[in-house]
Amino acid sequence: MFSGKTEELIRRMKRAKFAKQRVEIFKPSIDTRYSDNDVVSHDQNVIPSTPVDHSSSILLLSSDIEVVGIDEAQFLDMGLVDVCNQLAYRGVRVIVAGLDMDFRGVPFGPIPALCAIADDVTKVHAICVKCGNLAYVSHRLVENDKRVLLGETQEYEPLCRECYRKALEAEKKPKS
Repeated sequence: MFSGKTEELIRRMKRAKFAKQRVEIFKPSIDTRYSDNDVVSHDQNVIPSTPVDHSSSILLLSSDIEVVGIDEAQFLDMGLVDVCNQLAYRGVRVIVAGLDMDFRGVPFGPIPALCAIADDVTKVHAICVKCGNLAYVSHRLVENDKRVLLGETQEYEPLCRECYRKALEAEKKPKS
């Protein structure tokens, strides 16, 4: 989180639109943080999108599309890997944005498999809010063990590996 993934997706999709390419942007329907329908970055840049419940819907809704964008892909099902392959084999440029790890530092959803099959991977990093190094993980600030918890700066903070380790150690200490 907070690395500019969505901002970069929006930038690339707007460039494709400017080049008069037929584009469609998709996002998981569960992502309603800023908008039910639009993809919105933390900086409030907006681009219209189509919310989907399942990755298979992307194939159905992108028949005449040249560039497909997918935001928050970590929330979609593992079928997304096959969907992206099918689109790429049809000659569609596919741009995917998503977290590669969850708040525990565990590979998240289809992202690791998508990275493995991608023609190109751009990994963007947030900055650690404690020390200023490149962030490693989105540390969850609230007590909740659910893997998927939509949130912002009240729920998550980007931390480097060392600051994340220190935060986990502090959480293990008994509270007085």
